[in-house]
Amino acid sequence: MKEILRKIHSGFLNLLLFPSAFRNKRPRPPASEVLTCHLSQRRLPPWTSFCVRYSAVENDQFGLSSFNWQVQDANYHILRTGAFPFIKYHCTRAPPQDLDFENTFFGALKVINLGVPCLAYGLGSWMVVRVTETVQTSAGPVTVYFAYKEVEGAQY
Repeated sequence: MKEILRKIHSGFLNLLLFPSAFRNKRPRPPASEVLTCHLSQRRLPPWTSFCVRYSAVENDQFGLSSFNWQVQDANYHILRTGAFPFIKYHCTRAPPQDLDFENTFFGALKVINLGVPCLAYGLGSWMVVRVTETVQTSAGPVTVYFAYKEVEGAQY
């Protein structure tokens, strides 16, 4: 079932991102690499919340909404959602936990709602992004977007 949803989602994104496919021929890094590089570049912050454009990355974390992510010696709880035209990440450093229930719950909500709230969230994010940062990846620089400038080292 997940593979069918992945193909539908990918087809939908290719349709929406169609013009950029001809303009942008450079290789795109996996979204997971952008996540790791961003957290490392920020020197493993207690938390961060950012968006990255779908057109800038390969969506290798499809179906993951709530999961643990290991970067160096730090574990992060990641809340992730497609928020077209972005992928939205909220990352909190915390000990590893079983997040399977949360991942299944949030995934089911997205399917039940046909992704409409995710689209609204993305369009809303587009209107409030004010700060950008460049993340260096193996495929080159990728821009990530923030609603406001985060204070380095802030706990909240």
